[in-house]
Parts: sequence; structure tokens; C-alpha cells
Amino acid sequence: MNSSAVSEYGNSTLLLVNAIPRDSFSAALTKNIVAMLVWLALSVLNCSMVSTFRKHSFFYEDPRYIMFICMVINDAVQLTLVTALYVVSYAFSKILASACCPLIMTAVTTTRSTPLILAGMALERYISICFPLHYSHICTVTRTMWIIGVIFLLSFTPPLTDLFITVAKEPPLFFHTSIFCDHSLLFRDRSIYFKNLVFDSVYFSFVFLTLLYTYCKIMLTARAASTDQVLAKKARNTVLLHGVQLLLCMLAFVVPSMQAQLIQLFPMYSLEIRYVNFLLVYIIPRFLSPMIYGFRDEKFRKYWLRYFISKAWRVKPASHFSQKFG
Repeated sequence: MNSSAVSEYGNSTLLLVNAIPRDSFSAALTKNIVAMLVWLALSVLNCSMVSTFRKHSFFYEDPRYIMFICMVINDAVQLTLVTALYVVSYAFSKILASACCPLIMTAVTTTRSTPLILAGMALERYISICFPLHYSHICTVTRTMWIIGVIFLLSFTPPLTDLFITVAKEPPLFFHTSIFCDHSLLFRDRSIYFKNLVFDSVYFSFVFLTLLYTYCKIMLTARAASTDQVLAKKARNTVLLHGVQLLLCMLAFVVPSMQAQLIQLFPMYSLEIRYVNFLLVYIIPRFLSPMIYGFRDEKFRKYWLRYFISKAWRVKPASHFSQKFG
């Protein structure tokens, strides 16, 4: 990477500073209400899926659903943090670096863990289709929990090293200063940029090759006469959707530099560009997890719908009772 890349990195940081929201009150209120409503809708979906998982013990014994619910919880935490940071950026232009640090580190950890969970789920589908007789021995609950632990450990390593580098190179008073809460402004040393660039390249290459390999193997296995064609087709489509999710996840790493360039080209629309990127990168991808498993998986869908029906019946008698005696 040459010096122009460092210059671009510095320019994008300056643009982020200059892009602190200066919307009118009505525009800012509208954008924040929309963000909060989307967060609320997705939170209801995520909570309902977690509740459905908790109410039926047989889901605990299936590695597929364990990794799925891990993905749901990870997405819920990420969405909550990102939405909170977005609202905070409107309410308070700057906050203490010490308060920003845990928010950014947790948000980065959940963002980085998503592609690794996708790779784990794709491998589980690959084993179930290509090695059905050995599936119960390979994919156990204990191994699944170990894999999830390793995923979060690997995902937490980059922001942790970012913190160590910042503590070593920044003055002690830095964490007592107020900053616009953004990763590039909190962890601003140039070495962090290069370190994360190398990590992301290896990281996404591994996940991409894993998804490509599992998709090709499932597709080849599906042609065998002894394979359940319907099950193989569903597994292949699931892995393909994981690939779409991966592309959307990559936007979180590509968009910041693109956003800086767009703001430089169209400075009058900097707030709109930032808002659209927020929706495209952090909000829309969160809809895919409910779609892939909540709606497509017949077993989970059956119990998920039962959960909603039971909740609806509980609300209906209560409202009827209040109207009768109100």
C-alpha cells in the first residue's frame, strides 16, 4: 500500500468529522424515527425467534439452529449498537473517547463475527449433505459451542489490538477528550489501518472460499442418485443466500471509503449519503436472517408461527376484557 492510500485514509477521516449531522430539526427527527422504527420491528422479530428457540428443547440439540440463533443474537446486538451510535451522533455531536471505545469495539466484533458464522453454517450444511452418515458424530453440540467461542475470539482480536496500539501511541488524556464516535477517529493510528486491511483481506478470502467450496460440493453431490434432491437443493440455496449475506457484510468494510469519495463529489448531499449508507449497510442485511431461516425453514417456521398465534390470542382476550369492563 502506497502513501496515496494513507492520504485517502486521512481524507476520509476528515470528511467523517465534517459530516457531523447538521440537519434541520424536522429532518433529523424524521430520520431518527425511521431508524428507531426499523430497529423496533427487527428487534421484535429477533426476540420472537429467540423465544421460539428457548421454548423448544429439541432446537438445543441441533447445531444448525444453535448457530442460527447465535447469528440472530449477534445481529440484534449489532443493530442495537449501530442504531444507538446513529441516534447519539444526532443528539450529541461528540462524546468521551472512553465512552465511545466499548461501543465501537462491540460493534466491530459483532460486525466481523457475522461472516465467520456464515462460514460455519455453510460447513454444517455441507457436512449434512455430503456426509449424512457421519453428521451426528462430526456436528455435535459441544463442538458447535467451541466453534462459536473461537469465532467470537477471532472477531474480538482486531478491535482489541486496535485498543492496545491506541493506548501505546496516544497520550493518556486522549480517552478523556470528546470525539465524534467513529472507528477511524477513535483508533486513528496509521498502523491500525494497514493491520485491518491485511486482516480483512485474509478474513474475507477465507469466508468466500469456504462458501464457494461448500456450494460446489453440495451442487455436485446433489447430482448423485442416492442424495435427497429436495434437501440438497434447499442446502444449495441456503449457501447461495449466505453468499449474498457475505457480499452485504463486505459493504460495511467497503462503504466508508466510498462514502468519503461520494461526500467529496456531492458535499451538498453528505447527510443523505450517510443516511442511505446507514440503511443499506447496517439495516437491510439484518432482514436476511429471518428470511433465510425464519421463513424458509419449515421446522422453525411452524413453531415460530405458533409463537405469534399464541401471543395474538393472549392479546385479543385481554383487549376484549378491557373493552367489556372499561
